[in-house]
Amino acid sequence: MSNVHLQAEQLVRHVAGYDGCLVAFSGGVDSSVVAQAARLAWDDRAIAVTGESAAVAEGEIDVARRVARQIGIRHEVIATAEFANSNYTANPTNRCYFCKDELYTRLGELLARFGVEVMVNGANADDYNDHRPGMIAAAEHQVRSPLAECGFTKADVRELARHWKLPVWDKPATPCLASRVAYGEEVTPHRLRMIDLAEQYLRGEGFPVCRVRYHRDDLARVEVPLEELPRLMKEASLAQLDAHLKSLGFRYVTIDPAGFRSGSQNEAIPTELLQISRPAR
Repeated sequence: MSNVHLQAEQLVRHVAGYDGCLVAFSGGVDSSVVAQAARLAWDDRAIAVTGESAAVAEGEIDVARRVARQIGIRHEVIATAEFANSNYTANPTNRCYFCKDELYTRLGELLARFGVEVMVNGANADDYNDHRPGMIAAAEHQVRSPLAECGFTKADVRELARHWKLPVWDKPATPCLASRVAYGEEVTPHRLRMIDLAEQYLRGEGFPVCRVRYHRDDLARVEVPLEELPRLMKEASLAQLDAHLKSLGFRYVTIDPAGFRSGSQNEAIPTELLQISRPAR
């Protein structure tokens, strides 16, 4: 039996050890693998719930609905209200904590309604080596992380998604739009919409992996993979990119010569402020 088959069995057994399962479900690779395991382990006692707000990129809710239908798991979409919290909109280095606290509070209110005891998320083992304030909120709300608890890495999770023929197995990571806003700059729905539309434009131009980072004075810092930089840096492409992003409300447009790095906004955080957690066991 192949390693991925063994990992799939391990994950399903692990999730079956919970008492029912409510999955914090974004429709990305990680939470989709957890939702699949939950469905196999718990059948109709597995529920996937997706939070919807201005921080979610356009089209992501539709992706979540399609994946949930394929898995066959019950799926609910709920509104979250993180923008009502000034601690979130002020965008401190632990902004993610306030977002996840809001999400898990809303999910916790649904446990009794669905008759399950356990909330789970899609955090994997690699996530615990990064600045993840949201994991502190997860711990406070007793949210379990079955992928991390099983020791599965990002690469393992993609293999599991492909094994289960999930359509998002090769989908680029799509973290919340607020993660593109430089710490200390206010998070507003208008700014997030600018970012979303700018990234949609880049994907339409053939750059599926990209980030548009928002900095002070409406400056856009564009990241694409290093190997894609020469294509982006062509004079015509640059002129079109500059004009389009400025039409969205950006005043300045710059290209990051270091290329795409997941979580590059965290590079400016002093080491003493980094918040790195470890999974519960």
